[in-house]
Amino acid sequence: MGRLMPDSETCKIGIVLERRVSDNEWLDHEWVTVGLTLEVVDADDWVQLYETEQVCRFLSPAVELELHRAETEAYLYNLESPEPSIFAVLRHDEESEETVPFEVHVVTASPYEAQDYLDSSEEHVDRIGLPAELRAWLQAFVDEHHTQEEFKKRRRDKVSVEEHKFGQESLVELRKRMGPDGSGSVH
Repeated sequence: MGRLMPDSETCKIGIVLERRVSDNEWLDHEWVTVGLTLEVVDADDWVQLYETEQVCRFLSPAVELELHRAETEAYLYNLESPEPSIFAVLRHDEESEETVPFEVHVVTASPYEAQDYLDSSEEHVDRIGLPAELRAWLQAFVDEHHTQEEFKKRRRDKVSVEEHKFGQESLVELRKRMGPDGSGSVH
């Protein structure tokens, strides 16, 4: 009997977010995701790492990066891209009284899943460069679980051109009756 492979694997990471003074006259600051770390903190809220006059940096509570066997094609596409990445999906909470008005909704290594969140335009999706240690973990997962799907050409359904649909004359019969110039008279 063969060894059972798990359908998924997880890793805890922390997202590093900065609040920066903005050059835009309409905004006093902007939020930018600047990285991730494998050194997570046991906290329920964002932890301030440091602050200067221009920048304040925060670390998120630990979030789970989960890899799924069914997503290996997306992970492979990510690994083969010029900039392999992790994608952080942040939800903005304007009513939050916390220092950081975001929660990390999900982190993913699937560019396809990230695109789905971008299409919704309700979340803020940031691309973060994939550190070497996570890249090796992702590559090992893909190597173990990915199977190339064989291309199967789809066959067309056979359609009877003589068949009348919805009580109308078939296009073939109509063209015969109308003649070559479409006037209805045969020359």
